[in-house]
Parts: sequence; C-alpha cells; structure tokens
Amino acid sequence: MDYVFDALPVDRELLDFAVRLVSRAGQMSVKGFFGDWHSRRKEDGSEVTEVDEAVEELIRAGLGRRAPEDGVFGEEGGVTSGTSGRRWIIDPINGTSCFTRRVPLFSNDLAYEDEHGPAIGVINLPLSQQMVVAGRGLGCWVLPGPEPDLQSGYRARVTERASIRAARTQMHNPAGWPEELLIALHRQVFLLPSTGGIVDLVTGRADAVVVAGPPMGYEDVAPMPVIVTEAGGRVTDLSGTSVLEGDMTVLATNGRLHDAFLHLVSGLPRSRDLHALDIGD
Repeated sequence: MDYVFDALPVDRELLDFAVRLVSRAGQMSVKGFFGDWHSRRKEDGSEVTEVDEAVEELIRAGLGRRAPEDGVFGEEGGVTSGTSGRRWIIDPINGTSCFTRRVPLFSNDLAYEDEHGPAIGVINLPLSQQMVVAGRGLGCWVLPGPEPDLQSGYRARVTERASIRAARTQMHNPAGWPEELLIALHRQVFLLPSTGGIVDLVTGRADAVVVAGPPMGYEDVAPMPVIVTEAGGRVTDLSGTSVLEGDMTVLATNGRLHDAFLHLVSGLPRSRDLHALDIGD
C-alpha cells in the first residue's frame, strides 16, 4: 500500500481529532513513565506494561466514540473489525524497552488508512513535548509544547542534502545489524544512534534513517508514509518496496539520497542471529 499523491486531502477535522487523542495518550504515558508498573514478556518475547495497555485502551475508546464504524489494529489489543473499510493503527508506546528502562526515548504512534491508503500519521514524543503529524494533502507539521495544536505548529521539511557522503544517518536496532550492512554504511555516511528517528528526519536533524535487524511491526511503520512524504522525503524498505508491504526494514531519506542508499545496501543481509549472542537482558 503506497501513498497516493493525487487522492483527495484528508478531512482537517479528523486530523485535529487525531492530534487531541494522541496528546491525551502522551499525557497518560508520561504519568506512567514516572509511576509504578510491572512489565512482562509477550509470546513474541517483547515487553509490555500496564501503561502500554492503558494507553491503547484510551485511544480505542476515543476512536470508538468518534468513528465506531472504523476498524482498529492495535499492538496490544489486536484487530477490531469495522464496516467502513477504513482503519486506525495504534502503537501506544513505541519503544517499550526504553520505557521499562526509564530511558525517555519512546513515542505514541497513530495512523489512519482510508480507501485511498495512508491518510494520517502521528508520532508523539511526549517527554520531549514534540509531536509530528501529517495529513494527506495537508502537509507535515511539528507541534511543540505540552498541549500540541495544529494552530501553533510549524511546517516540517526534510533536508536538501544531495550527497550521500557523510549524510547524517540514524541507525535503529544496530545490535541486530549484520556486519556487512554496518560496514557498507559506515564507509559512506555519518552513522548516529537513533534518538528521534522519523521525527529527526522530517525536522532536518537527520538526512536518513535506517532500520534493520529484527523486523518492525506494521504498527511501527504505519505512520511513516504520510509523515515522510508530506515532509518532502521518501520511505521504503531496504529493497525499495513499499514500507507497508515490504520486509519491515525501513529506509527513510530526504528523497534526494534515496536511490544512492538503495544502491549502497543492495544485496546485503538485513539481520544477524541475536540468539547466538550471550547479551543478556
């Protein structure tokens, strides 16, 4: 499912609603971050806390009141069928492993898909008090402050860098990267740890973002197409396939650098065997 450039713009009121809803989710997750909770392992080995589940329930309740006919897919609650053909995708706390270790690098993510494809994307960094939101045909916006609002935001734009050499490239999950991929990029670009990811890309603090290693979930990548595209960039998997239909790796760039990155990583492995490492928890 690709971003459709000539589709009708998404409803502005729906975008406002998404901002308000994710803002409330952010406030709840911040309170939880500084509170007491327990974590447990899910069947896939990933962590979850009561805060993840509570934040998703808050978002689901808001969607149920505003758009009860729409479907919902949430990382914690799974699929709720709808009748409209439209759906919302929730990642209540993207970065639970950071959350459980009291590292302030997590986000609240929400995406909306209609009959034309990706239509709304929201990534909220509540502890940084920065939200990035985009609507198809309405642009991509940075909303600062504890109570983000589209009226007080400013337009997000990617960089105009045209050379891959020393391009500022954030790497996500590098512990799971194979040596070949790491070396190929290290020789050409300026590799940095992922601190803001897509938010840093669309605000000009990074020229590219690469995600490899263990595959992402659909809820992780769902907000990316509309956010990156509306900010002037491009996002695919590392093979150049639609990020929503690919192998759940991610290559997000300012657009100008995209083909050069695809050429650089072409044919390289995407993941290493973490089970062979004794890295503990």
